[in-house]
Amino acid sequence: MEQISVFDSRFAPYGQVLEGYDFAELCRVMEETTPCPEDGTVYVASVPELEALSVAAELRDRGFGGMPIQIGYCNGANTRLSCLEYHRTSELDIAVSDMVLLVARQPEIVGGVLDTSCVKAFFVPKGTAVELYATTLHYAPAAVGHGFRMGCVLPRGTNGDAPKITPAGKEDRLLWGANKWVIASANTNEAQQGAYVGIQGPDVDLMKG
Repeated sequence: MEQISVFDSRFAPYGQVLEGYDFAELCRVMEETTPCPEDGTVYVASVPELEALSVAAELRDRGFGGMPIQIGYCNGANTRLSCLEYHRTSELDIAVSDMVLLVARQPEIVGGVLDTSCVKAFFVPKGTAVELYATTLHYAPAAVGHGFRMGCVLPRGTNGDAPKITPAGKEDRLLWGANKWVIASANTNEAQQGAYVGIQGPDVDLMKG
């Protein structure tokens, strides 16, 4: 699978590279204090130590126009696509190590199905931060030959418990958390836990090229 640089113009429909931020302190704190599993991934939505850093206020004000934010992380080891999610807002991701983002676009969900041929792989070099637009489907990063660490910035409360709703539209079946809509592949942990299964097509795995 081709890995496209986030600096390539082909990334433009999915997001943009952030400019003018200094993430050196955040990267150092994450490297020193956050775990990186050798098998699987760990996601923590809100880490007070990261939210206390000087860059946090800048991310709140420049990145989200003053809205309350949470800064957490997604670390671990992964090479394949299991699910995709989207939010009503952009997400800011900071590559503390080299990583690959597997993404697609919300309009590519047709009739409740997303074909894996729509998924693209974008390489994000260490120290680079990107904005993923609200319509960009994404999930845990991937990496080949090493683990990854990624800082994750979202509006506060995102990825918390889903509200209790009575489904009234097709999108409602994808609601999986607060400000979190998920579409899963079959035979994944998320599918077994009740996530909507709608990803079809050949497996996406960076180990398979």
